[in-house]
Amino acid sequence: MTSETFPTATAAIQLSGVRKTYGTKVAVADLSLDIAPGELFAFLGPNGAGKTTTIKMIVGLLRPKAGKVHVCGHPMGDNGLAAKTQLAYVPDQPFLYDKLTGREFLYFVAEMYGISSGERERRLGELVPRLDCAEFLDRMTETYSHGMKQKVVLAAALLHAPRVLVIDEPMVGLDPRTIRAVKELFVELTDGGGTVFMSTHTLDIAEAVADRIGIIDRGELIAIGTLAELRARAQREHSLEEIFLGLTEVNDG
Repeated sequence: MTSETFPTATAAIQLSGVRKTYGTKVAVADLSLDIAPGELFAFLGPNGAGKTTTIKMIVGLLRPKAGKVHVCGHPMGDNGLAAKTQLAYVPDQPFLYDKLTGREFLYFVAEMYGISSGERERRLGELVPRLDCAEFLDRMTETYSHGMKQKVVLAAALLHAPRVLVIDEPMVGLDPRTIRAVKELFVELTDGGGTVFMSTHTLDIAEAVADRIGIIDRGELIAIGTLAELRARAQREHSLEEIFLGLTEVNDG
């Protein structure tokens, strides 16, 4: 895909003292985090650690109990339209309209973002072969496997060239060839000044592509830095998996 070049901003994603509770349960505890333009940030944590809650606050699906969220300098709140136009969100469970074909769904997304038919076809001409979805694109999406849905949802997310891509478990259901293509698309986006915020349990993916890694456990950010910085904190040269397990075990103690 031809990479877009975006103007720089102070922070592509900024969380300032963000807190989310459900009754007496604290899902996210006073989280502050700045993600820079051009950064691929991997967000790791055990099940129930607060990753998806954080993501839903970033994209405006949940409102924090306290604190503020900004995307490309725009506040995400009651009137978060300016912030939402800067981003694309891919949830961990891809959603498509069952009675549309994949192509019809992509056309719907293009129309929603005001993309001309010529520009739509140019972008799809780049994305469809790279995500290997041409073979099934004209079938009803109700017939799709999880991996097929994921490919179409990824194409839809990248179609309007977002400045910020927020994605939850991006590689689930994808074959190795498509995983490689997705990693390349992420790098192209960040090379052009865009930002990728990726929550994942696939630690080797995070290890291979992330500029920085944040680890959240029980709602608290317990570690953040480059892989080298996290290794230094763990005081040993081990894989990200071992670092992750070591740090979360320390937090459990």
